[in-house]
Amino acid sequence: MKVLFFHLMPYGALPENFSDNYNSVWVDIDSDLFKHEEAHRMYHEYLDQLQFADELGFDGVCVNEHHSNGYALMSTPQMMATVLARTTSRAAVVILGTSIACYDPPQRIAEDMATVDVMSGGRLIAGFPVGTPFDTVFAMGQNPSSARDKYYEAYEIIMKAWKERKMFAYNGNYYKQPFVNPFISPIQKPHPPIWVPGGGAIETWQWAAENDYCYTYTSYFGYKAAQAAVDGYWETCARVGRDRNPFRFGFLQFIGVAENKKMAMELYREAGEYFYDANLKVDPRWAAAPGYITEATLRAKMSSQTQRAATKDEIRSFQGKLSMEELVEKGYIIIGSPDEVADQIKEGMRNLNCGQFMTLLQYGNMKREVADYNMEMFARYVKPQLVDMWEDEWENKWWPKPPMNREDRQVPRTLHREPFDMNSPRPTAPLEANKEAAE
Repeated sequence: MKVLFFHLMPYGALPENFSDNYNSVWVDIDSDLFKHEEAHRMYHEYLDQLQFADELGFDGVCVNEHHSNGYALMSTPQMMATVLARTTSRAAVVILGTSIACYDPPQRIAEDMATVDVMSGGRLIAGFPVGTPFDTVFAMGQNPSSARDKYYEAYEIIMKAWKERKMFAYNGNYYKQPFVNPFISPIQKPHPPIWVPGGGAIETWQWAAENDYCYTYTSYFGYKAAQAAVDGYWETCARVGRDRNPFRFGFLQFIGVAENKKMAMELYREAGEYFYDANLKVDPRWAAAPGYITEATLRAKMSSQTQRAATKDEIRSFQGKLSMEELVEKGYIIIGSPDEVADQIKEGMRNLNCGQFMTLLQYGNMKREVADYNMEMFARYVKPQLVDMWEDEWENKWWPKPPMNREDRQVPRTLHREPFDMNSPRPTAPLEANKEAAE
């Protein structure tokens, strides 16, 4: 199983009682809440953590795109990916992903991602989400009823630009380009691996399966609530003649590791409750747009009791009323000692048949030393218990095979600290960090 480090870059400086005093963290968030000094610190801290993940041996580092929000600070993931392409040496650089229907012309995305692939020595994984209504429709102004068709055209241009070596013209319904020159092209041939992030739309399952791409489910409500939706994805794969190779599916999970569960609850309570209370405080009117969700997907969601229950919890979490105990009980956040966390992950990923496991180890307003501790504990004592899953049974066809030798890549050392030594003493939990913040 591949184990990846996913970073939302959450805005961790929202005011106290944000969910009680403000309407939404997304689309119409009060722009006066953006504090430049805090954001300056966060960007550098978060990029350091992504570099740290590479040093710790995570198989991939993931960045993503969101707009007009205090939920995630990456408006253009290619910007962060170019930094990582230059300052990491081994991990796959996963752009998960870019909302390609929002860019005119899409050739820009083809060039940006090809640049990352070349800079990294062929380590790019390209994520093509249709996007959330918050971003695509309301923040970026796309027509909800045509967003998916526009997405398909953007995908066609990008893929042709990556495969062709001569200039071509494109004449579609939404994009008309007489001169598309694919001068900058990816190292990986015929193109980098394609992952398709989604939140449970049947059309996205179908499209990913038909094109033989990896579908990644980016729910924030844990593996227990995801079971019904993931079962639907695997049923779709069977209908189009795809096998149950676990590597054609990825899943995202919040995690907190410490010496024991009691310590983990103490360490990660503030950050977990902050994320689900403040970072996910979204006005329900931005969660959907007429025409954006198709009838087939809407019917499937309404017919699933598990999905209805999960939706109620999602709405409740948007209202900011879940305690850490509830978050852990429902499986939204996996908490415990390294062995306890590893056992839960193995059980969950077997049930979901997942081979590309994405971890969220920094969330909410988590202090830097707490996040670094969580990352190190996971990398040293949990990840080794997971890596052998599926490897002897299935081939991972959705992973980069860099054509450049590692020693041939020019990777400068730009970290503000010495390279991490995996043989260093076991880390000590930074319990004082939370106590100082409370005082």
